[in-house]
Amino acid sequence: MFTRLSRPVLLTLCAVPIVALFAVVALAPLPYAIAVPGLTADVLGTNQGQKVITVTGAPVRTTTGQLRMTTIEATGPSATVRIADVAKGWFRPKEAVLPRDAVYPAGESVKEIRKTNTGDMVRSQNHAVSAALSYLHRKPGSVDIKLHLADVGGPSAGLLFTLGIIDKLAGNGSGGDLTDGRVIAGTGTIDGSGKVGPVGGVALKTQAAARAGATVFVVPKAECSDAQVNLPKDMRLVPVTTLTGAVTSLKALGTGGRLPSC
Repeated sequence: MFTRLSRPVLLTLCAVPIVALFAVVALAPLPYAIAVPGLTADVLGTNQGQKVITVTGAPVRTTTGQLRMTTIEATGPSATVRIADVAKGWFRPKEAVLPRDAVYPAGESVKEIRKTNTGDMVRSQNHAVSAALSYLHRKPGSVDIKLHLADVGGPSAGLLFTLGIIDKLAGNGSGGDLTDGRVIAGTGTIDGSGKVGPVGGVALKTQAAARAGATVFVVPKAECSDAQVNLPKDMRLVPVTTLTGAVTSLKALGTGGRLPSC
């Protein structure tokens, strides 16, 4: 025998599983990371009381201006990110919602991720030294260069390391600085041949750069469109694909020459 239910009771009973479903979705962890603009560091200066670039075996120039590498900060690989966090991140210009696998290698533990990031940084530093010496036509081992940047992992500082080494050793080649006294920021990987590669998170890195007083941002050309998202007012993007192109652009910036644009 069945009892006929009134419409309000029926609607209430139907709503129960729907409410339960929303509750589960709201509380369930999602495979995303929330990222924000991170720290910046002047590779021509010091970081945590230690010179970022130390050169022995060759004269070192006294530089002006700054070359600031940029970072993003993301929720940790084991952090719980829920739908409310994702919703907030989508509507906040200084946050980004990224797939967790795009930030951290899939299937690796926190310890393994730290090891991977440290390894990427060491390789990036080695490539930076090789690329800079090659650009300056100096033989490997002709000068001893050490790079130090605490609490930062990954390869994205490669280009800025390389530019910093060149500025320390040769400047713009005419007695001046590559920066021309400006605060210049940027990002990008580098390989031993001087090829510049994309890194991700550029839209947040330009905001970190603006916070540090930069007015010029050197960006891998492949990431021009990303860099233009929420681009800080009065910040100039300088797209590059090679170390030679980056140095040429910085020299042109100092002399008022023509520059590439995104």
